[in-house]
Amino acid sequence: MEAASYEALTVDTLGPRLCRLPAMQERLGADPSGWRIREVGDGNLNLVFIVESEAGSVVVKQALPYVRLVGESWPLPLKRSFFEYHALTRQAARDPGRVPAVLHFDEAQALVVMEFLSPHVILRRALIDGRELPHIGHDLGLFMARTLFRGSDLSMSAAGRKADLALFAGNVELCDITENLVFSDPYFEAELNAHTTPQLDPLVAELRADRDMKVTAQRMKHLFAAKAETLVHGDLHTGSIMVTDDDTRVIDPEFAFYGPMAFDVGMLFSNFWMSYFSQAGHEHGGSRDSMRAYLLGVLDTCWTTFRNEFAHLWRTERTGMLYQKSLFEDRGDALGAEQALDHVLHELWVDLLGFAGVEIHRRILGLAHNADFETIEDRGRRAACEARALKFGRHIAVNRAQIHGMDEVNALARRIETGVVA
Repeated sequence: MEAASYEALTVDTLGPRLCRLPAMQERLGADPSGWRIREVGDGNLNLVFIVESEAGSVVVKQALPYVRLVGESWPLPLKRSFFEYHALTRQAARDPGRVPAVLHFDEAQALVVMEFLSPHVILRRALIDGRELPHIGHDLGLFMARTLFRGSDLSMSAAGRKADLALFAGNVELCDITENLVFSDPYFEAELNAHTTPQLDPLVAELRADRDMKVTAQRMKHLFAAKAETLVHGDLHTGSIMVTDDDTRVIDPEFAFYGPMAFDVGMLFSNFWMSYFSQAGHEHGGSRDSMRAYLLGVLDTCWTTFRNEFAHLWRTERTGMLYQKSLFEDRGDALGAEQALDHVLHELWVDLLGFAGVEIHRRILGLAHNADFETIEDRGRRAACEARALKFGRHIAVNRAQIHGMDEVNALARRIETGVVA
């Protein structure tokens, strides 16, 4: 790996090229002839290899110089692996044990060697299969509160936070993907858009003519671009989480940048709501009513856990330049600090609803769709599920300032799902 020129790995070349790395030898043994290598990358951007031997296992992830989903016609900088590596190290420090351990990083070859998570599966796949995992709401609520709070001016020194802001400001191209594919393309006839046709055509036309929705989407894009509050994962969805019944790990933070705290929370919540609306398409073996109730319960647990942990960190780790204790607690005004906390959490709640609604729209109308809906083979049933989700997304985004809690949002989801409101 001394060569400076980048070369994409293959199943055949990985062993000879990486066999001298200490991280590989420690986990797999020194003889690559005994390594079993398979390429499993099923995402939109990268090569991902699982390498196993009698001694152990690792994952090797390498960036490609283009968007894998589209091909070489859409070039993409290799430096995104640099941002992923740095995001993983910060997340590991801010919520230990919640991301895979990084074993080796090679910037020139745009690759990261990391812990192989087994018997973990992708959370989205587990939800499609109807698995009711007991800890994900609690685990993910803690992860978001800890990483978002501890990566912000609420906790970091001003100099440290500004240095990190400058480092991650270089992740321009991946931010550009989000800025266009999430906030703009779904609302006009962009070339790469796709949706379930012709069933959704009337609703799609309605959304693209919806002035309130388009203004909302651009308002959320404005916040995404301008509100550099904290280091966010940037692509936090159920496909970026691996789970067992007892463990939850967050992966793939290559979209990491300094942005709104509410962005990660809204993106994740949108995926649980999309899973909820997709359940009717996966009822081949019987009713999914239990799964629907479970998903809304996960949302409630995740938000409650997030809010409680954020408040705990506010009271115990608020050492940054924002809302200094010298203005409040040190002057005997703990109530003033609580008032400020209420304002911060309220603003975060309103913003996350906007981000969630827009994300639901882009996953149905844009380029990159969710398997929650895409694995529903009956196109009519799929479109019916998607239509309910689109209407829900529009409502929570446009009316976000008038929605006061998770119970209210989940009650709306139930009414739309059961046809009480159209």
